Amino acid sequence: MSAVASTRTDQHTAPEQRVKILLVDDTPDNLVSLGAALEGLGEEIVMAHSGKEALRYLLNDDFAAILLDVRMPEMDGFETAELIRSRPRSRQTPIIFLTGYKSQEHLFRGYDLGAVDFLFKPIVPEVLRSKVSVFVEHCRSSAKLKEQADTLRKQAEILRRAEQKFRSLLEAAPDAMVMCRDNGEIVMVNSQTEVLFGCGRDNLLSRNIRSLVPDWQFQRPLESDPEAGPLKLQPGEIGMELYAVREDGSTFPVAISVRPLHTEEGVVITTAIRDVSVRRKNEEEIRRLNSTLEQRVLERTEALLQSNEELQQFAYIASHDLQEPLRTVSIFAQLLAKRYQGQLDGDADEFIRYLVEGAERMERLIHDLLDFSRVDARGTDHFVRASCERALNDAIRNLHSLIEENRAVVTLRSLPVVLADPVQLTRLFQNLLVNSIRYRSEQTPQIHVAAEPRDDEWLFSVKDNGIGIEPQYAEKVFGIFKCLHPRDKYPGSGMGLAICRKIVTRHEGRIWVESDLGKGATFYFTLPRWIGGPHVLTSSLIEAARSEATPSPTISE
Repeated sequence: MSAVASTRTDQHTAPEQRVKILLVDDTPDNLVSLGAALEGLGEEIVMAHSGKEALRYLLNDDFAAILLDVRMPEMDGFETAELIRSRPRSRQTPIIFLTGYKSQEHLFRGYDLGAVDFLFKPIVPEVLRSKVSVFVEHCRSSAKLKEQADTLRKQAEILRRAEQKFRSLLEAAPDAMVMCRDNGEIVMVNSQTEVLFGCGRDNLLSRNIRSLVPDWQFQRPLESDPEAGPLKLQPGEIGMELYAVREDGSTFPVAISVRPLHTEEGVVITTAIRDVSVRRKNEEEIRRLNSTLEQRVLERTEALLQSNEELQQFAYIASHDLQEPLRTVSIFAQLLAKRYQGQLDGDADEFIRYLVEGAERMERLIHDLLDFSRVDARGTDHFVRASCERALNDAIRNLHSLIEENRAVVTLRSLPVVLADPVQLTRLFQNLLVNSIRYRSEQTPQIHVAAEPRDDEWLFSVKDNGIGIEPQYAEKVFGIFKCLHPRDKYPGSGMGLAICRKIVTRHEGRIWVESDLGKGATFYFTLPRWIGGPHVLTSSLIEAARSEATPSPTISE
């Protein structure tokens, strides 16, 4: 049987957990009297009528104190106390013996069994409450201390795990990590630090970080400065490149990053140190290679310019010098054909015809090669504001006979004014028109020329209804002396489109063709836009714009 007293509360604190007090007596009246005397403590009272019943309660619960009657049947108080003390859980539980006999033998035996006090019957309630309350408070204090100890153990475990994790992260860092106080005293390093500086961890601890990185600095604000605020690094400390010293005295370049960490023991400065020797060496090698490369590029560019100039001079001289003997061959071949036509056998007439045709074709080839070499010979002073419509009309006039012969129809739509070389612009349109007429289909040649603005350039198109080009040859047609068809059926030197590309390239544009065999072809080319002034032109074209000519008005079809 157990009796539970009321709970004590405080107005300002949460109610304390009640402790248990075990009363053991074989006389029910005595248990009732003891319970009544202790009821004022407000704790939980547990009553046992025998030693065996008391031991059963002790199997499951802890008690602040045990009041144990000495004289009980079957198992007296001393035997019960001995069994209580034999259990580790209740070995420290205070036992107060209750007896009606004063005996020195009982006292010695009771204290020998671990009793803390003896109370003699009849028991005074005030004395009983006073003695028991001491053990109640002691039990409650012990519980609080145990709770605090458990909390401290948990906190210590958390700190241990956090420190272990921090050390693991520190060890896993690819750089040397040095933790020191704000005066530079080293308190922790990782294994990379030992490897980098060739020094053991024990020799690094308690040293100053300036023995490793002499120019290492950290400045904290003055304590007397009320506006100092939190710790700040000196400008340039983050990612700063300095020199470090190994244990053997050798120096090497490093990049360091400094971060302050606030702890209970004060500020700890974490410094990451990275060896940049290889990077410095690579950067120096790259600078050396770049310098060498720039020099080689300049030399190569100069050599190419000189070679290009020599090639142009050679092409011009060769073309010019070849014309004289070729003209002699052509004249005498024509004289032979005129004077001895029909007087020799059939083979001789055919041989003379081959000779005349070959001389004429060679003359055209030389003439076109001379034109090709002259494209880049014209200086930038020839760039002026030029009307594309006027250039197209000039090209149509130059090709009047060819257009009339083939009954070709040329239409145009809104051609702009551009910054260009008018002579070469006319030649560009002329070559494209010749190409469209020369490679005509069975239909009457229809050629349409148009232009439209695209961002910072004009997109021109020359569209025809000729025989077209297979897509795989769309790039080859712009090569020198490239002809895709037999010359006996489609005459030409194969230089027209090559000259077109060179002219467009000189004007900082692009040229290409889109076509399918039997479906005509559309040649596209771009020229930089010029809107009231230079737009995206190079300095040479910008300089040429200063000497612009009077613009011609554009017209639509």
